[in-house]
Amino acid sequence: MCGIVGIVGNEPVAGRLVDALKRLEYRGYDSAGVATIDHGVLDRRRAEGKLYNLEHKLAGDPLPGTTGIAHTRWATHGIPNETNAHPHFVDGVAVVHNGIIENFSEIRDELLADGATFASQTDTEVVAQLLAKYTREGLSHRDAMLKMLNRVTGAYALVVMFQDDPDTIMGALFGPPLAIGWGKGEMFIGSDAIALAPFTNEITYLLDGDCAILTKTGAEIIDHAGKPVARQRQITQAAAFMVDKGNHRHFMEKEIHEQPEVISHALSHYVDFTTNKVTTQPGIDFAAVRSLAISACGTAYLAGLTGKYWFERYARLPVEIDVASEFRYREMPLSPDQAALFISQSGETADTLASLRYCKAEGLKIGAVVNVKESTIARESDAVFPILAGPEIGVASTKAFTCQLAVLAALSVAAGRARGTVSEAEEIALVKSLIEMPRIMNRVLNAVQPQIENLARDLSRYKDVLYLGRGTSYPLALEGALKLKEISYIHAEGYAAGELKHGPIALIDENMPVIVIAPHDRFFEKTISNMQEVAARGGKIIFITDEKGAAASKLATMATIVLPNVDEIIAPMVFALPIQLLAYHTAVFMGTDVDQPRNLAKSVTVE
Repeated sequence: MCGIVGIVGNEPVAGRLVDALKRLEYRGYDSAGVATIDHGVLDRRRAEGKLYNLEHKLAGDPLPGTTGIAHTRWATHGIPNETNAHPHFVDGVAVVHNGIIENFSEIRDELLADGATFASQTDTEVVAQLLAKYTREGLSHRDAMLKMLNRVTGAYALVVMFQDDPDTIMGALFGPPLAIGWGKGEMFIGSDAIALAPFTNEITYLLDGDCAILTKTGAEIIDHAGKPVARQRQITQAAAFMVDKGNHRHFMEKEIHEQPEVISHALSHYVDFTTNKVTTQPGIDFAAVRSLAISACGTAYLAGLTGKYWFERYARLPVEIDVASEFRYREMPLSPDQAALFISQSGETADTLASLRYCKAEGLKIGAVVNVKESTIARESDAVFPILAGPEIGVASTKAFTCQLAVLAALSVAAGRARGTVSEAEEIALVKSLIEMPRIMNRVLNAVQPQIENLARDLSRYKDVLYLGRGTSYPLALEGALKLKEISYIHAEGYAAGELKHGPIALIDENMPVIVIAPHDRFFEKTISNMQEVAARGGKIIFITDEKGAAASKLATMATIVLPNVDEIIAPMVFALPIQLLAYHTAVFMGTDVDQPRNLAKSVTVE
């Protein structure tokens, strides 16, 4: 979702702002812009598409000024073009905005009736129009800001400049994150600590309802009534260096190949490599809760769905799971003797955060499985379970997904031990399997890549693909289909293999590749029966299995990808690799934008 950066400084800021925006590209965007104030003149450069288009404009037409704001936009209201790109200007007011102004239509109609002229189709412009109106009526910038904040409703992070006050930037939020960065003789504001890391490591996270007034020497934080509020200054752990692709063509490829290393880091936080035991994780007493609620969005939801299998099998702990956008609205009966886990790479996902707050209001103990330990979801949880995947830049999640799985697997074993459903011997065996996983994943990545590159060429010729799996391979089927359609734009659907005869089999013919994920586990024979049904109807089978499965199956396939035999608890992480690689190489062959696929955002901070 949209990225925001602002600087009140002592040296030209345009280039620094664009460099900071590059650190927010992972959020996804379709246009970008930067505005500065120089000698009392407010000016801007905006461009549709990627940041290099904005850089090209700035190279030909530089933008001086030591105070400025910048923005990457992901379109909600109004098409993605230069006119709708931020910053928006109205009568000496400049505004950038992440989120949605829910009552913008009502405000716009009032302003139009009052004689206002709108230059864009965006909801953001009503903010600039209101601020300009209130200052024309004689209000100070501070009072105009507060009056505007009390007029708009919705989810927003706003950063504002006034042309006649070149040494001040104002920011406010309700929902999407916003952080202040403390410098020496200069101040910063941005969507997250990653954007501000090149400038400072001292951060203040603003809370809902805060309004910040930044000058070169510091910041004042007030509420919507204008009363001062205190917010903690802290040292951020965000990486101060710019993440790059190294020798890889895309961030997604790099992140796929980082998985053995980052999972090893994640596991070291949760298991003792010497004793083969799960280390105690404080925050949730799994022995004391009668059930667990899990909620997340997208790939994180599919990690949670896999976790449901583990918690129910190993800990005998009933699990309710739903996508966050449905969870918060279906009024699920909850009680304080339950616990809830919320999974989010960014820790800022709007629907997931809203579901967390719903559970918290019901008195549940809250756990957060997040990659960003300083995120809103982490800060509002009772227990934080970091996945330690490191920065994930590719919009299509890969290493965050498998790290989420690794953490959920470790937590399910810990819950089993706490509840007495996993013996000490079983714990040791399960942890040994987890510890072996990075080595096995590295072996798989080296072994299957050439075969998958060749297979991707064939797969790219098809318009529709089905994925099938049983048990924990069912969420993997959903994830495989999601990855393929996210980055290659091929229509793909994932199904529980047992559901094949309940509808999807009607689609099977010689033009339908069917990707079957089937390790030689408890479900293998049943899955083979479903494969036979596909083969009987001419379907093109791509069989992802292990050595035992390959030896046991005699069916002809379009391709068979053979992985090592592994324990059931690590199979989802190991089998995730070929489905990620298949989606990646298919997209590369088709020439799509792998790291920033169309219409998608990395961090979805509005509903």
